[in-house]
Amino acid sequence: MERAKTILLKIAVCIIGITVLALCIFWLPWQANVLAKMYPEFAYLQYPLLIGLYVTAIPFFFALYQAFRLLNYIDNDIAFSKLSVKALRKIQYCAITICFLYVAGFILLTSQNASNPGILLIGLIIAFSSGVIAVFTAVLQKLLKNALDIKSENDLTV
Repeated sequence: MERAKTILLKIAVCIIGITVLALCIFWLPWQANVLAKMYPEFAYLQYPLLIGLYVTAIPFFFALYQAFRLLNYIDNDIAFSKLSVKALRKIQYCAITICFLYVAGFILLTSQNASNPGILLIGLIIAFSSGVIAVFTAVLQKLLKNALDIKSENDLTV
């Protein structure tokens, strides 16, 4: 039963990754062209924004990979290991990176007077979600590290 749960989570991670990859390949360039035609005064921002979105996809996919590895550690009964702590730390850094990149994007768009409320709201949601994920993984990382310390103390006392 436990293995079925991690398999379900692995499938969910793969579906999320495939969906975001498809959006990056097909939808983002199309949407950038549509917005450049709708707002020709901001057409010069089309490619810098696309590059910025693709740059934020890199830590996203790396975090998904680390989540997949973490699920493999759970399957192999090594969830309480330093490998899991490292994977959580990498996920935390990825979330912080994504949050930082979106905040930098807000600043760039605001400095260019190109702050569309809809786009800023979506970016704000992504930045806030990344911040929450960073805090959550930091808490999980600390709890796991404390559990490992207690486990090592118990192993030494036996």
